[in-house]
Amino acid sequence: MRQKIRKAMLITAFLLFPVTIWYFSPYLIIEAMSKHIMNGSFIVFVSMFILSMFLGRVWCGYLCPAGGLQECVAMCNVKAAKGGWRNKIKFVIWILWIIGIIVTFILGKNDVTIDPFFQTDHGISIASINNYIIYYGVLLILVIPSMIHGKRSSCHYICWMAPFMIIGSSIGRFLHLPQLHIEAEKEKCISCGKCSRACPMGLDVKEMVAKGENAKCTECIQCGACVDECPKDVLKYKMFWR
Repeated sequence: MRQKIRKAMLITAFLLFPVTIWYFSPYLIIEAMSKHIMNGSFIVFVSMFILSMFLGRVWCGYLCPAGGLQECVAMCNVKAAKGGWRNKIKFVIWILWIIGIIVTFILGKNDVTIDPFFQTDHGISIASINNYIIYYGVLLILVIPSMIHGKRSSCHYICWMAPFMIIGSSIGRFLHLPQLHIEAEKEKCISCGKCSRACPMGLDVKEMVAKGENAKCTECIQCGACVDECPKDVLKYKMFWR
């Protein structure tokens, strides 16, 4: 039941993407910074960073419209995306983008103001037909990697939001804050591999359980698919670290 609810939430988030896309825009935050405006995407990204200290990457697993799109695309390509150095690409993109935001703010003018609805019409992102060109361009950027490389490849390789949550959750663990994560009783594991097959991120959960690494995996989106699929209740949600 949990996975049905989770997928319904993701699909709903994707269907609302024409309304919300500007609130995740990496470009609009730069344009806003040039005018010293804290816009909607600035507020959303800061909120993601703070909440991830306590909830990890729950956003990715339950509420991300781009994640919902990619899980639909996974029906066309169910193979796991390759990890390793490819997972670092998003950090290169993110660092260059953050530098651009900082430089733009330094060079910007006007007093600092807050406008959550910057460049939106009554809070709606895609309010004109011309904006759909941008919208469908973003969809292509998200879909093509997943079609070619496998499950949630865009999350692994190019997502500009993921680094906020990866860094935030890592800080939360370092500070020993109560944080949602998935722990395993590896002595109960029968190595059936159902957890790995269920993972929408294509992670080798079985191997991570054997090595005791699953709870601290930064690519885990806390979706609980492995928890729900395990026949021996090896995996469980926990809030406090051992």
